[in-house]
Amino acid sequence: MGEGMDWHDKSVLITGGTGSFGKAFASHVLEHCPPRRLIFFSRDELKQYEMRERFPDDSTPARYFIGDVRDRERLARALDRVDIVVHAAALKQVPTAEYNPLEVIKTNVLGAANLIDEAIDRGVERVIALSTDKAANPVNLYGATKLCSDKLFTSASVYSGPSKTRFSVVRYGNVVGSRGSVIPLFQSRRASGRLPITDPAMTRFWITLDQAAAFVVRCVERMQGGEIFVPKLPSMRITDLAHAVAPECEQEIIGIRPGEKIHETLVTEDEARRTLEFDDGYVVLPTGRRQLPLEDGWLADGAPVPDGFSYSSDRNADWLPADELRLLLKRSD
Repeated sequence: MGEGMDWHDKSVLITGGTGSFGKAFASHVLEHCPPRRLIFFSRDELKQYEMRERFPDDSTPARYFIGDVRDRERLARALDRVDIVVHAAALKQVPTAEYNPLEVIKTNVLGAANLIDEAIDRGVERVIALSTDKAANPVNLYGATKLCSDKLFTSASVYSGPSKTRFSVVRYGNVVGSRGSVIPLFQSRRASGRLPITDPAMTRFWITLDQAAAFVVRCVERMQGGEIFVPKLPSMRITDLAHAVAPECEQEIIGIRPGEKIHETLVTEDEARRTLEFDDGYVVLPTGRRQLPLEDGWLADGAPVPDGFSYSSDRNADWLPADELRLLLKRSD
């Protein structure tokens, strides 16, 4: 689905590029669709040094740019002659957001606004922002800031006026192997013989870093502006994950944490009224497009979802049992 795009003459910048996703994205595009330049824009010079060891700037298209999305002037310089932006920069820890709300707003919301304005002013062709299941019907500040960010990006194509810049969003669930995921926590507690479980009924969507990177590349190629792209993902039970990581450990129920959901949602019932289903995922259309199906092109291949539809981790038809989780964890090591 969707037309391919010639990446070899494109200059690509990824904000937050030295994080877990940035490394996976770099590996994927450099192997499958190497661009003319791949620019890592991030705040941490040590992580950039470590990335440069893996992707040298003297023998690959990789380039490194210290900066913060809060700094609009620095963004303007970084976006010079850039064609495609993948926006992965964010403060993502739920407890951090609850206790440092203004700092998270500055990065996740005001940083998104800075990027939008500078991408328009610099004539960037396509900007795709990474979102999270926590942005759908948010119950914590992190999710609320990502919902605000999503709204900024999905409306930016209208806001940009005659500019050629397109903006879209990719929304997916928990990432295997990412920093801050529950897996490193379980692994660190394995020696104690007890794993903390907030609620035994808890479910989550699950995606690997490689899958996320490949999906983002496909969405960059498909995007027309204003869409939210959602991949079809398996769900897993948190108790199954704990058993896959450490089957010998006792599971200790500690109670749900502030700002945490029992189940996560990727497409809400309200969004379903403007959602199309495809083989590999769903596309939530911008609010200005009200008639389904839509124009010619790849969107015409989508089917409207039924009334009352929502895509939530507890109502999913695709589940990962513990043995498949173990195989997934081994491949992600």
